[in-house]
Amino acid sequence: MATPQEILEDLKQIRYPGYSRDIVSFGIVDDIEVASAGVTVTLVLSGAKADAVDEISRAVRDRVRALTGAPHIEVVIREPEKPKPAAPARTPAIPGVRHVVAVASGKGGVGKSTVAVNLALALRALGQRVGLLDADVYGPSVPLMLGLDERPGSDDAQRIVPLERHGIKVISLGLFIQPGQPVIWRGPMITKLLTQFLREVDWGVLDVLVLDLPPGTGDAQLTLTQQAPLTGGVIVTTPQAVALLDVQRGITMFNQVNTPVLGVVENMSYHVCACCGARAEIFGHGGGRRMAADLNIPFLGEVPLVRGIRESMDAGEPIVAAHPEGPEAHAFLDVARRVLDEIGQRAEMRLPTVH
Repeated sequence: MATPQEILEDLKQIRYPGYSRDIVSFGIVDDIEVASAGVTVTLVLSGAKADAVDEISRAVRDRVRALTGAPHIEVVIREPEKPKPAAPARTPAIPGVRHVVAVASGKGGVGKSTVAVNLALALRALGQRVGLLDADVYGPSVPLMLGLDERPGSDDAQRIVPLERHGIKVISLGLFIQPGQPVIWRGPMITKLLTQFLREVDWGVLDVLVLDLPPGTGDAQLTLTQQAPLTGGVIVTTPQAVALLDVQRGITMFNQVNTPVLGVVENMSYHVCACCGARAEIFGHGGGRRMAADLNIPFLGEVPLVRGIRESMDAGEPIVAAHPEGPEAHAFLDVARRVLDEIGQRAEMRLPTVH
């Protein structure tokens, strides 16, 4: 009597109907049992037509009979086992960090990093202990916006020690490379770096870690949102219809990683003339609010398009820190309050009293 291995080798002569590959390389032969009473061959076939199943079964019987001369040959056909749904894995928490809020945009050019930096400062002004992780690896602009040019050090445990500016802790790839140096890295290298920024930085004790995501909704963004224990996401858009279309992509991205959308911020919502105070809606107005209502997600607020915001960021003194009493800073403070409200509703976060 032939061995199961010899039978398996012989069955490689049988082609799957309509293909040049054999049934063994297709993974169809699941088991071969040789006994004194005969040979049993188990085949796993899913979705095959009845005539194909019959043809394969006959061919198997003929080859096994010719090889072994066994008195009884049985071919058993079964469906593949359905995999059991895996329980969703919980992303490990970052030690000392209570909440992680990701700031995202469906595309570049909407002022996402400007919003992320000023949101972090506004949260700090509201009494929160805040960190800011610049995850925009290809265009790390946070160091420029905060006027940082030092290189972070490390502690005795070889963890990265973030820099501090205006009371918030900051880490960015821009702090480790020369200004203007291009980052030409492939996905695995970026993933490793961002994991290091999340897990190997001494963040201390934080109420909120703000994550400035890269623009867009591709693999890098999905990988990052899957690795960070997100409390929620904030989507930044502008009033134009073409930008608002990208809000849906951002929502889809957060839905894929089971992360609630805390709300939408409409940046460059309107322009206020520095001379006369007249208001002009250059890109339209109210699109973000309408889309938030249509998609049943919170609208967090409007940020005006004013030269002072851009100038303050270029000077490394964001508007919330440089002019905390101005209307532009109050716009960010309103957004921050609504973000904390949304976090509180979802995580029952108890907010400190603001004096």
